[in-house]
Amino acid sequence: ARYHAAQLSSARSVDIMRRAKRRGLPVSCGVSAAHLALNEFDVGSYRTFFKLSPPLRREEDRAALVAGVADGTIDVIVSAHDPQDQDSKRLPFAQAASGAVGLETLLAIALESYHNGHADLLTVLRALTIAPARLLGLDCGRIARGAPADLTLFDPGRPWVVRPKALRSKSKNTPFEDRRVQGVVLRTVVGGETVFELEEMSDA
Repeated sequence: ARYHAAQLSSARSVDIMRRAKRRGLPVSCGVSAAHLALNEFDVGSYRTFFKLSPPLRREEDRAALVAGVADGTIDVIVSAHDPQDQDSKRLPFAQAASGAVGLETLLAIALESYHNGHADLLTVLRALTIAPARLLGLDCGRIARGAPADLTLFDPGRPWVVRPKALRSKSKNTPFEDRRVQGVVLRTVVGGETVFELEEMSDA
């Protein structure tokens, strides 16, 4: 049996997983893109859109998570897509729901580790594609003869600004409002058929 820790959030958890892997134990782990990009200071004066589960921690923890992705300790980067309605977020911090939308910002936020020089591009992409597929036992996430034609064409350097109103999710509770990011999906192909093609972006 394999043990999988879904979302690491602290330096100590990265260290535990690193030591377990060195011992050859059957373990794997993931981290949300948000935890690679944000820390407890982003919560500021108890801003509820930054209330996540697990919670954001110290800058030292965030840096350790990035290092864990870079050295392969952390196997997968996940969106942790957890939409919440406005009423659930517009409450005192202690009562507000945890969670944020993450699907549409996953690629760009994950690529920040690459753009900042902390992880190479292939390592980040592996954590978003091949590694999750292998953990789930799926024959996808790779480009090879006979593999499913499930592909994402993207521009890793194309800039844009996260605008909640432009998100397609019914919920707009993103902690990345007005953040300038890089990395845009241009086309998505599933089973050989184009299911998404980017229209011209108006905000860059």
